[in-house]
Amino acid sequence: MASVHESLYFNPMMTNGVVHANVFGIKDWVTPYKISVLALLYEMTASKITLPERRRLNKLILPLQQGPDLTLGQFLQTVEECCSQTAYAVKLRLHEMADGELKDMEYFFSTLPTPFTAFDSEAYKTSVVGLFMRHMLLAYNKLSFSQVYKLYKSLQHYYHSHYARPTDGQVGLPALVADDSDMDLTSTEDTVGDRIDKEELDTPLHESELRNDSTPSRGPLSQKQAEYFLARQAYLLKNDENKALKPAALQEELNNMLKFNPDFAEAHYLNYLNSMRVQDIFLSAHSLLHYFDRLILSGNDGKSNGDEGYGRSLRYAALNLASLHCRFGHYHQADLALQEAIRIAQESNDHVCLQHCLSWLYTLEQMKGSDSTVLTEDSVKMAAHFCLPYLASLGIQSLVQQGATQGKTAHKLMDALKDTDILHWKHSLSELIEISLAQTTSIWRMYGKSTMALQQAQLLLNMSSLEPVNFGVQQNNTEAFTVALCHLAELHAEQLWMLCDLKIQFERHMNEGKYHLAEPLVTAISALNKTEGLYRKAQVLKALNRSTEAYSILQRLQVHCEKTKCTEMVIRVMLSTAELHWESSGFSTALPLLLQALALARQHHLQSLASETILHLAFTQLMLGVPEQALSVLHEAIEPVLAHGAVMDKGRALLLTARCQMAVAGFRPNGQGQADLRSAVLAVDTLGEAAAYFSKLNCKERLRDIHYLQAQLHHSLGQTSQCNKSAMVFRLLDQELQSPAPPVSMQL
Repeated sequence: MASVHESLYFNPMMTNGVVHANVFGIKDWVTPYKISVLALLYEMTASKITLPERRRLNKLILPLQQGPDLTLGQFLQTVEECCSQTAYAVKLRLHEMADGELKDMEYFFSTLPTPFTAFDSEAYKTSVVGLFMRHMLLAYNKLSFSQVYKLYKSLQHYYHSHYARPTDGQVGLPALVADDSDMDLTSTEDTVGDRIDKEELDTPLHESELRNDSTPSRGPLSQKQAEYFLARQAYLLKNDENKALKPAALQEELNNMLKFNPDFAEAHYLNYLNSMRVQDIFLSAHSLLHYFDRLILSGNDGKSNGDEGYGRSLRYAALNLASLHCRFGHYHQADLALQEAIRIAQESNDHVCLQHCLSWLYTLEQMKGSDSTVLTEDSVKMAAHFCLPYLASLGIQSLVQQGATQGKTAHKLMDALKDTDILHWKHSLSELIEISLAQTTSIWRMYGKSTMALQQAQLLLNMSSLEPVNFGVQQNNTEAFTVALCHLAELHAEQLWMLCDLKIQFERHMNEGKYHLAEPLVTAISALNKTEGLYRKAQVLKALNRSTEAYSILQRLQVHCEKTKCTEMVIRVMLSTAELHWESSGFSTALPLLLQALALARQHHLQSLASETILHLAFTQLMLGVPEQALSVLHEAIEPVLAHGAVMDKGRALLLTARCQMAVAGFRPNGQGQADLRSAVLAVDTLGEAAAYFSKLNCKERLRDIHYLQAQLHHSLGQTSQCNKSAMVFRLLDQELQSPAPPVSMQL
């Protein structure tokens, strides 16, 4: 079950893309870059440009205002991509100021209020552009003469550095800004008038190399720049992790922020999210605890103080801590953090947070292996009462998952998921839609309906994301997509990476009769899954005719699987044990085992295993001399096997059908007796279909058996040329295998 959405990416201090905190306790600066943005806005209001160009520039305004400082070259290139005419006008405006005198910059600022007089102007005082201009004018008017002069020299440096040829070893050209005391908007005193000299004027006032999301900064960011950076990175981590900074680069950037302000709580929270990407247990817990502590230090006391503010953050910080410990298997610590979150939420009467806590409470019980059905049902009822569709759907999906493991019928589980899907589409809960499809895929796969599982997996992978595409996001990196891809890999190769690859290799070697190559793989499989390893070892021993050792392993494995309630493996062990009884002609002894296995498979609605068990029952009846009953039983299993079974199972089913048809027709291996010609022809066709499946797997032992039977059938039908052809293929395969063929009548 997916985690609560707040648990990983919800930060109550970051809503609508804004961090509600003064990031470093410093004022916004009047920088040469912002003067460039101001020049762009002025030219947009003063010049005539086409409607498409104006639209492109309007989309550019907010990122330029909120984003980090750019070099002049990057800034002009960005503007030129939208409107080359405006870019040239901005370049000309900056050239007049940088190559002129201080009075030219003064004149530029003096002309800015003009656009405010027009109500239909983009720079009207209540617009985004107008607010930015007013802010810049206020900041500029607060500067002392020495600060204005220093700003002008910075503008000259900013402009001329773009055209100057970089010297050897020069990495980049920093932007310029004054320190906090120089550019404080609340200060009107000239604190540096007597201290200006050439060295001070030539010193960069601000350094910011954060040009885009892939290049980390090296100096202190302004408040808006830090807000923009944190909001964007948090959004990308949630929706499209590939477009966010790499973990190491983001870590370096956050360390740089925390170096200037160690008490910056939101940076600690983003550090926690970043550490979760690389499964760094220590650093993620360390960062989350720092976030928790900084929120307490920022408040008046340690208690919750209402729905908003740091009290709400404390509740969700504790909930995030519980989530973190759950993910790393620290159940005791998770329980303590969860109890703390519940206590704080109860103090503030926060029902929403309490519902999230209840969701994590039943999730924690599931992780411990306890029965959490009652808790989950209570959570669903309370979530529905408080109109929380997300949590209600998560609870229902959890109940469906528990029902699948407890053997509930498929149609009941699908009905429950169908009701939640209506809720998901109504509220556009895209994450839960994906989880529902992945869960449906898993259920169909578990119940042996591979065609339906394939359809659901393909539906999920081809579904467009419902997330807002503010940054061109295509949400395809979620856990649900991973589950669907894993199921597709298993469906295509009938098996998960590493373990699946070993299992596929093992099955291939066993099908091809290369037992000496399959045996070494048992050790590798055991290292990843001891239960699977023991089962595969028993299969190899059985194939090598070491029946006593194989039987001993299967008995121990069955006892273990019955204790751990691994029903699927219990059934497979029973089928293998029945095959051992066949080798000693104990067909009647195998019947109770097979009937017990069939009852278990049907009880848990495991259709693929039920079909395989029916094949074993049919073979046993054939060996007991009742081919009519065997053929009747086969008709029940042949359809689901051909629709959903593996290639090997399809070939075995058809081979067994052909042998039953031969027995019903009165065919004898020694050619004695009169066989029914119609049934014999039907058996030849069935053997041909079985051979096509075994050929795909290069299963030469099975092909040898088929050609042996075909040669006998053609002989009885008087088809000499076909008989000779089948006999020749049989002889070639027999010589190639160089191993004595087991009696055809003794294996399925």
